[in-house]
Amino acid sequence: MATRRALKAVLVDLSGTLHIEDTAIPGAQEALKRLRSAPVTIRFVTNTTKECKRTLLERLRRLQFDISEDEIFTSLTAARNLLEQRNVRPMLLVDDSALPDFQGIATDSPNAVLIGLAPEHFSYQSMNQAFRLALDGAPIIAIHKARYYKKKDGLALGPGPFVTALEYATDTQATVVGKPAKTFFLEALRSTGCGPEEAVMIGDDCRDDIGGAQDTGMLGILVKTVSLCTQRKSWRQQEVLQR
Repeated sequence: MATRRALKAVLVDLSGTLHIEDTAIPGAQEALKRLRSAPVTIRFVTNTTKECKRTLLERLRRLQFDISEDEIFTSLTAARNLLEQRNVRPMLLVDDSALPDFQGIATDSPNAVLIGLAPEHFSYQSMNQAFRLALDGAPIIAIHKARYYKKKDGLALGPGPFVTALEYATDTQATVVGKPAKTFFLEALRSTGCGPEEAVMIGDDCRDDIGGAQDTGMLGILVKTVSLCTQRKSWRQQEVLQR
């Protein structure tokens, strides 16, 4: 890891760190107010693929979080940037509420597969269509590969198992654009003008938040959402914190 410098930027995860669905984590608003009083630049980074940035911002404001749109960097933004860089026409396996973030992206005669969290679209037919595209050479772009995520009623399957199924069936490797990819953290930091050695990541996921930040050269601060922690996840947290 590079020599540490004075802390200038803080990346903060959203789901599981500040809120779970439509409920704020107790004390999160006050903690954010205290962070705002520090001389640091804050960016809110999230792997959520269930909603576009505008809908996410509205949710956060309903929960009384003082956050502006330009402070939010999502994996959907990173995915769109990559689609434009590669100039491909994706099959969009994402939730309908995420589609506004891809407005203007051509999707006719797809030659790529973009896959996020899309519970309503993970059918045999849609996965088989993605499978056939990949067999014909279409790259698989994973918005992220989270194994699971938090809901009010417990843990739920994330997009990772579905991405892995396509990788296994096609014997190819997906390009991952969200956390814990190093490129995601570097892109999120770009607008702050700070390097990884001047930044810290605060999140609740030991692998995607803390592990990814550490691999990028940042420090990581793990927030434990105790009511939703499982023994298996706690073991992973211990493993990462010992690195």
